[in-house]
Amino acid sequence: MILTDKFYKRILLLCLSGLLTGITVAFPQFGVLGWLTLIPFAIFLLSVASDKSTKLYSMYLYGFAFFMSYYVVIFHWFVNLYPLEFIDGMTKGGALAVVLFASVGLSFFQAVQSGLLFIIAALIFRSRIGQRLECLKPLVITALWTVLEWYHTLGWWGTPWSRISIGQTRMLFGIQTASVLGSYFVTFLVVLANAYLAYGIIAVINKKDRLRKKALVLSSVICLSAILIQYGGGFCLWLANAPDGDEERVTVAVIQGNIASGEKWEEDTAEKTLRIYAEYTKKAADEGAEIVVFPETALPWEVKEGNKRYTYLSELAKNCKVTILAGVFTSEGEGKDRKEYNSIVCFTPDGKMSDTVYNKRHLVPFGEFVPFKTLIETLVPPLADLVMSAGEVAQGEGANIFRLKEANIGSLICFDSIFEELTLESARAGAELICLSTNDSWFTDSAALYMHTAQAQLRAVESGRYIARAANTGISAVVTHRGEIVEQLDPLVDGMIVEEVELHTERTVYSYVGNLFVYLCIAFLTIMLVLSLCTLPKRNEEI
Repeated sequence: MILTDKFYKRILLLCLSGLLTGITVAFPQFGVLGWLTLIPFAIFLLSVASDKSTKLYSMYLYGFAFFMSYYVVIFHWFVNLYPLEFIDGMTKGGALAVVLFASVGLSFFQAVQSGLLFIIAALIFRSRIGQRLECLKPLVITALWTVLEWYHTLGWWGTPWSRISIGQTRMLFGIQTASVLGSYFVTFLVVLANAYLAYGIIAVINKKDRLRKKALVLSSVICLSAILIQYGGGFCLWLANAPDGDEERVTVAVIQGNIASGEKWEEDTAEKTLRIYAEYTKKAADEGAEIVVFPETALPWEVKEGNKRYTYLSELAKNCKVTILAGVFTSEGEGKDRKEYNSIVCFTPDGKMSDTVYNKRHLVPFGEFVPFKTLIETLVPPLADLVMSAGEVAQGEGANIFRLKEANIGSLICFDSIFEELTLESARAGAELICLSTNDSWFTDSAALYMHTAQAQLRAVESGRYIARAANTGISAVVTHRGEIVEQLDPLVDGMIVEEVELHTERTVYSYVGNLFVYLCIAFLTIMLVLSLCTLPKRNEEI
């Protein structure tokens, strides 16, 4: 064993690795360090997880410590929500409770689940098959991490905010492989390099190991291959997807009204809101915009035929001769059957509202609905008051493409954009351009803004579509199908971007195969785990 047997020293080592890796995700400008920060984590698993003297419950504690430190860094931006002034009646004490529950509680929730990765690794590594196939251990670690990232997309509680690939978005060549096998493949290559570097380091330290030279060669070959595929392959894909000048184009404007959550819900802000969006829409039209995109709930009222908000949008589109995609609320049904949606509606230059309405498909827990409401009201009462509208918002269904004269437009609203499958559904349904409307004002100018924008870059590459991103207080941006940010507006300012964007109809490989690569990782792990359980040490031996 190359590591100390002191429990606290092991914990410190794992926490350091978790903290540093979290920094590479939360602050993509340090993303290149992600190719090294997981080495202590991998060395630990390759050595300690194989040691039968370390009990499984200890392995779980080690795993929990590592992931807790990792997620605490990634979700640190929750502190920027304090004092939650945009929620009526929120006290400072209540705001502190909510912020702590969000940052520490969500990290804890994720770590409790993720810590099982260490137990699974130990079960495989300690079996006879694991001992015979020593060279596959780094691959097991990599596959486990990849599947864990995918697992975080499942269920209403899914929060895939911690992907290693987010930290790679500053190096555009390095995320192009996402167009083939998704952002999970980007993560896979980074973790693979870390794991085999750790494998090589262990081989160097274990000088008496007769397989030392083979381990060093294997480690070097795989690490270099991962880097070559990520950047060499990415460079080739970058060139292959370069514009050839024959693409159809449309001029799109995204408007950033800079009206924060704590302000826009106030009745006396209504006039200011309507004035700002009218002025920027007219300016955008004067600059040649054909399509104007408003942020999520930019107009925080219900829009239905005949009401004054409907009339406002109808007249604005007609007078400016533009198509407007506006973030509003819509509803269906009456009485107890009434459902309210967080929606994007479309008004065409003739002043008519499209029959197609896009409703947000992945709702934000505690932002648009309260899970286990009775329990939450008892344990953490302030959390039950976080729902922004008068009542809980209903979940939308379907990609609901706006099929317009100018383009076939797919929509995403805020949280939708961190789930790759929703963007792929839009591309598969015929979207030539993705318009993303988001709020983000509660993030102020924290790391969360930049991480959320990085998610849009990954979705653009995966789907092969331009993304026009309109945010209430920033960051608004236009992102190319190669993940390049053409132009963006800084946070906490009002303004607009008017850009000519390409319309793409060709589909990426990833849009056809979906998460096939993840399923292959699951199949590999399943085979290894089944074989491992069949070849575990006998009852009188330690596991």
